[in-house]
Amino acid sequence: MTTEATLPATSAAPTARQVWTRARGITLALVVVLAAAVAIAVVRSDTRHGELDPRSADPHGSRAVAELLADRGVSTRVVTTLADARAAAGPDTTLLVAVPDRLTQRQQDDLRATTAGSGSRTVLVAPGARATDRLAPGVTATPPAGTGTTLTPGCALPAARRAGTADTAGIRYRTALPGADACYPSEGAATLLRVPDQAPEEDAAHGDTVLLGAPDILLNDRLDEHGNASLALQLLGSRPHLVWYLPSLSDTTASDDERGFLDLIPGGWLWGTLQLFVAAALAALWRARRFGPLVPERLPVAIRASETAEGRARLYRRTKARDRASTALRSATRTRLAPLVGVPVTQAHTPETLLPALSAHLHGDEPALPDLLFGPPPADDPALVALADRLDALEREVRRP
Repeated sequence: MTTEATLPATSAAPTARQVWTRARGITLALVVVLAAAVAIAVVRSDTRHGELDPRSADPHGSRAVAELLADRGVSTRVVTTLADARAAAGPDTTLLVAVPDRLTQRQQDDLRATTAGSGSRTVLVAPGARATDRLAPGVTATPPAGTGTTLTPGCALPAARRAGTADTAGIRYRTALPGADACYPSEGAATLLRVPDQAPEEDAAHGDTVLLGAPDILLNDRLDEHGNASLALQLLGSRPHLVWYLPSLSDTTASDDERGFLDLIPGGWLWGTLQLFVAAALAALWRARRFGPLVPERLPVAIRASETAEGRARLYRRTKARDRASTALRSATRTRLAPLVGVPVTQAHTPETLLPALSAHLHGDEPALPDLLFGPPPADDPALVALADRLDALEREVRRP
């Protein structure tokens, strides 16, 4: 009685250890990037919490100026919706818009329609070009200059002359409207601009619009520097009531505009996406680097031919490459059959040479030979198995004495 040793089945699938070894570098890099992103988000959220909020005592809040105004009899009320801001406009009210650029175009138009001719003072904090065009028609905004932040008044506006130097450097404004006061100039443009309402002279309710190039004079940590406090109190305390408008994304009027997908993506995300693409390209170049031509080397162990054939067969089966498998089977069969019927191996793959020699050797016309040796690939796995069986049978018949 003889026993036959059974070899363990081979598998081309990578093990869990191999997958981890290959992916651990990328996984580690992703973890580091995510951790850095979370840390940056936490730090930035801590430092900017309550920015320009008169209820916040953080360095970038504005509680200090609100309390100083309260000591002088000016009440401060915070609103977060456009409806409340419009309802508060009046001759005895100063309306401060903390982030004008956050308003939609329709909100900006509605706010301008309400404040124009109402007799109130409207203070816009660092409005950009689009917000300036809608909230202060006739005024153009330009980017900040690269000079220092502390500037001198350079105008006849009483509030600016009494305050003296102040930290107003930021967005710069130009206008040709009559009666405007262009203060704290930076490279030929004002960083604080007061524009009177263009209303008839007989209209008793005469208000104005003040554009601040930077919010620094309103912040807790900058209020005690230079003439910041004096300038802030004079600009915001000219009326007995101050309405502090902090635009909120939860305002129902903010969703009225039809905005595209790209309009909703912050500019920083586009820059970050570009950096990710550059990093991915560099990673691809790093992984695909070559220091010279490929050099073949001997394998440290001998691999059985059956294992190689089985591995290749499994790869063919996984990718459903029946065309490649059938081509390999037919080519090998033709190569072995050609010397048996007197055909040179160089012509084994030429149907006009091989098929007549095979028919003569088999002593008969075999109509299935062209389809068997040079036919199309099988449609499914059972057909591929049947093709292999027929090729084996043909080779055995040719080899039969």
